[in-house]
Amino acid sequence: HLVESGGGLVQPGASLKLSCTASGRTFTAYSVGWFRQAPGKEREFVGAIKRYGGSTYYADSVKGRFTISRDTPKTTVYLQMNSLKPEDTALYYCAAGQGLITSSLGNGAAYDYWGQGTQVTVSS
Repeated sequence: HLVESGGGLVQPGASLKLSCTASGRTFTAYSVGWFRQAPGKEREFVGAIKRYGGSTYYADSVKGRFTISRDTPKTTVYLQMNSLKPEDTALYYCAAGQGLITSSLGNGAAYDYWGQGTQVTVSS
């Protein structure tokens, strides 16, 4: 059971930091991905952090603007979003999975657990 938080309504160019926590668990054994889905569009991969080593990977559309990190106890994974654009507007989900190889990080079907999502709206 994953829970996302931190979404909201911001103006273009602003920043938001989303959080993803796992009830009663840590992410020690899980890679965590962030995905988003805008109205009328398919879900798309935003980025991910691998369970061991903490390597991060990003979609080209957010590279250089978004950063994924996690706290030391590995109870929370963050998505720092800077220089937000209207096209970043979407419902943002976090997902967790075990045993994901790098090439599968962008595949939502590879993840075992999902949150309910948090809405991010970028508008002037």
